[in-house]
Amino acid sequence: MKARPLDIAAVGTLATAFVAGLVVPPDAVQGDLQRIMYVHVPSAWLAYLSFTVTLVASVAYLRWRSLRWDRIAGAAAEVGVVFTGLALATGMIWGKPVWGVWWTWDARLVLTAVMFFVYLGYLALRRSFDDPELRAHRSAVLGVVAVLQIPIVHFSVTWWRGLHQPPTVLRPDNPQIDAPLLFALLMSVAAFTVVFAALVKRRSEITAKEDEALRFQEAGATAGSDITAPTIGGGSS
Repeated sequence: MKARPLDIAAVGTLATAFVAGLVVPPDAVQGDLQRIMYVHVPSAWLAYLSFTVTLVASVAYLRWRSLRWDRIAGAAAEVGVVFTGLALATGMIWGKPVWGVWWTWDARLVLTAVMFFVYLGYLALRRSFDDPELRAHRSAVLGVVAVLQIPIVHFSVTWWRGLHQPPTVLRPDNPQIDAPLLFALLMSVAAFTVVFAALVKRRSEITAKEDEALRFQEAGATAGSDITAPTIGGGSS
């Protein structure tokens, strides 16, 4: 498969972010364990971005009825589920040495898990329809409603007390993180964003080919139904 500029950019930025995450000084408190932040935090942010793209594309489909928007919505949701799963997994790995447990019923953790399963349901809904138009309409409605979870998940650390730390970068005052660590974190977010764009583009193209193959299959079946097999010995005895 021929490499594309967006794919090359994704690999390049990801490699740069990886190096940045390794060369910056370790955290003063957590040491090298803190480096998992360069995967965990971007994964969570990109999950938000993915599901926001699903919202925008769903609204665009309901407005213009173009399957192109539906494909983008579905592709973004698939990538968002991957990022959400990665955020949950790395959070558990990070939480074990810090909190002493793999999982705790903290509001942020529980709500993120709920969001993960809701969008798994969204993907299951898309698979339950063969008709692209019906799939697009039903999925668009859920894509609009499901995004309401994002602000609840994000602000859960300030609305409810829990073990999860409050916002470090996105906060009203100055970010509570040293400049080198912040630079490495932002590099990771940029790299994950480019990877997200490359994955969504590829997945949208695959869905378009699947829809086209389905249309050809249905057209062939319709044309074939008009052809009848010849009868042998059709005369009367």
